[in-house]
Amino acid sequence: MRYSMMSYTIARQGPSVFDLNRMLRLTRELGLAGVDFVTLHGETALDLRKRCDDHGVPVVAHTIPGSGLIADTPEAVQKAQDAIRKGVADAVVLGAPVIMVVTPGRPDLFRSESRNRYIRGLVPILNDARAAGVTVTVENFPGKHSPFVTASDFHDAVEQLDDLYLTFDSGNAASGEEPAASFRRCAHRVRHAHFKDWTVLTASEPGGNEMRNGLRYKPALIGEGVLNHAAVLRAMAQAGYAGCINIEYEGSENPYEAIRRAVETLRGLG
Repeated sequence: MRYSMMSYTIARQGPSVFDLNRMLRLTRELGLAGVDFVTLHGETALDLRKRCDDHGVPVVAHTIPGSGLIADTPEAVQKAQDAIRKGVADAVVLGAPVIMVVTPGRPDLFRSESRNRYIRGLVPILNDARAAGVTVTVENFPGKHSPFVTASDFHDAVEQLDDLYLTFDSGNAASGEEPAASFRRCAHRVRHAHFKDWTVLTASEPGGNEMRNGLRYKPALIGEGVLNHAAVLRAMAQAGYAGCINIEYEGSENPYEAIRRAVETLRGLG
């Protein structure tokens, strides 16, 4: 499988930890296929492309916030659409063939209503992306209010949006159904992927995030949680998946070392 760097895994720990050049050096050192830029981190797309070229690192995806697509006013939705259109243009500059629009739910909306709002909001984006040669994806997003968790959730959107594809997130899919089976149901539509892991909290343990399946999860390093990564990798290999898999980690330990360990774990699974 082709594993890729996810800038969010490092950047989420703040500017004292996130170092673009260090991240790109690690990407090369580990022999990763490229980097997914989750936002532009205050840089221009052209400057990021130049940095990546200097390090010999391709940009395999670009991730863009999309929560404004389910806003309550047309003006707010339009603002979100304009921002995503800019993301499509940035992806062209970066050389990223795929964008992912982040699609969280809202606690005051039914999941189906959030999903329908995203579907309506994405229509003009898909038209623009098609013209630019960029593939638009959404992901299995975690949380009990998320409009996209299961394969059925995604297929509800695909019935209306022929040009929409999936960034398959194994950990997030696992918060609603068995992830290898979920992948198989969507395999023909998967263009990018994320791997992560979780620890499931007991009723007496505080914290965590409540998921679609009613359990509470907290982040774990890949290989140290509850996911059966080998089963998901087998399903992907059987389907002939040729895209990249981001290494995602949302815990508190050194993210550079966490990424290194996660890659070693996944490569050890074959």
